[in-house]
Amino acid sequence: MKRNAFTMKLIKGNEQEYKKRHDEIWPELSKLLSVTGISEYSIFLDDESSTLFAFQKLSDDFDEALLPKHPIVKKWWAYMADIMETNADNSPLSKNLTEVFYMN
Repeated sequence: MKRNAFTMKLIKGNEQEYKKRHDEIWPELSKLLSVTGISEYSIFLDDESSTLFAFQKLSDDFDEALLPKHPIVKKWWAYMADIMETNADNSPLSKNLTEVFYMN
């Protein structure tokens, strides 16, 4: 099992809408994340900076190239693009983080 963490940016003023959309995550998206190897996925918000911190547990055979090509993921990105900072393809503008400490 691998751990993965990254940040994204929410457009200020969209905190409640972001939470609402994730509270109502599409069942087909949730299932897709699970079957591709994501066993845990948490997102935290820093209210002051509107930075989102995401943490995932990934299976050892997780292929990070698969999800960005999937139509459900592309549809979700388009759905979220109006409240987040995004790339030209609507994918969230994100920054991978380097793990510097872990305690089990």
